[in-house]
Amino acid sequence: MHDITDLERRGIPGVFVATTQFIDGAEVQGRALGFDPAAVWVEHPIQDRTDDEMIIIADKAIDELIEALTQA
Repeated sequence: MHDITDLERRGIPGVFVATTQFIDGAEVQGRALGFDPAAVWVEHPIQDRTDDEMIIIADKAIDELIEALTQA
C-alpha cells in the first residue's frame, strides 16, 4: 500500500493488486494513509499456484487492470 501511495503522489498512475483475503486490511491501511488507490482483487490464495493457474488469474484480471489504469 505504501508503494502505490508513493507512486500516485508522484503522479505515476498505478493499481493496487492483491487477493480478496486482504480487502479489509487494505481499506483500513488506506484510511490510515489518507489514500484510496485503484484496486483490483484476485482470488486467494496465490501461494503455491501453478504457472497455468497464475495465467488464468492474470487473464481474468487484465481487463479490470487496464480499465483502472486508463480511467480519467
